[in-house]
Amino acid sequence: MTKKVACFGNPVYDLILTPSSHGLNRVLSGCSTNACLALSKLGVTSFLIGSVGNDYSAMLRNDLVRRGIEFELYESNQTGGFKLEYYDNHGNRNLSVLGVADEIQVVPLPFLKDIDFIILGPILGEIKKDFGSFLSKSTSAPILFDPQGALRKIKDGKVVHEISEDFVELARVSTILKANELETETVTGISPRSNPRKAVEALHKYGARISIVTLADAGSIIFDGNQFVEIPAYATNAVDPTGAGDTYAAGFSYKFLENPQELWNAGCFASSVASIMVENTGPDFPLTLAEATQRMNSLLERSLKLKIN
Repeated sequence: MTKKVACFGNPVYDLILTPSSHGLNRVLSGCSTNACLALSKLGVTSFLIGSVGNDYSAMLRNDLVRRGIEFELYESNQTGGFKLEYYDNHGNRNLSVLGVADEIQVVPLPFLKDIDFIILGPILGEIKKDFGSFLSKSTSAPILFDPQGALRKIKDGKVVHEISEDFVELARVSTILKANELETETVTGISPRSNPRKAVEALHKYGARISIVTLADAGSIIFDGNQFVEIPAYATNAVDPTGAGDTYAAGFSYKFLENPQELWNAGCFASSVASIMVENTGPDFPLTLAEATQRMNSLLERSLKLKIN
């Protein structure tokens, strides 16, 4: 039976500038959107739930239908979007806002009873703490929370990162909490590069059963309260790091659904899926299950050698 994953978070159309590419047009993106794109390519039925303005509504619906993604879209005053200017090959960037879409409302969602997994991927404060409580009462499906948008605020026209009540509650009701370096340091005060185990352990204290810290070219680290699982990055030529964490979440959820105990497999598969995303720009990255599996096996072999040595 095909698995079904619901991804909550507003879709965006971003303008992306990297050291190796300079986009002229806004492209479909967003944490939940990129996760849906990856899952669909892996053969999973994915649902996108978010808000969009009339400015991009028709284009978005066409983009999602064309890529085999189901959706539940709510009207918004405008469509969200960012201008992302990367200034190195490690994912560091300047972020400015092009548009902010409305919050996702707590409304009855009959399809939740058939959902196998949930990804919460807010972009800019659209998923509030009450929504987490609603989900926890509406479904028993595992929840993966990517907190990027729950930690962003706009101050003086700039995007800043601060811990919020929304983050704390959404982390508490989640099964898996996955954060990047900046997000982890924002909520723990610990630099993951300097002390990854201490950082991921501090992240775990927010209540999710499994915590994950992604470290770009340094891989990722997973902690389930008992064991640390250190995942190497798949070596590749990163053209555009946008969406790496989003597709990592998609890859992790794919393997977690197969076997929630095999965190090595889930982490290596997630890293492999993300590596394919960063080799490309935009939503049409050439991800296949066969290629992701081949890369995962390569990482598992490398991980085994590291453990033996």
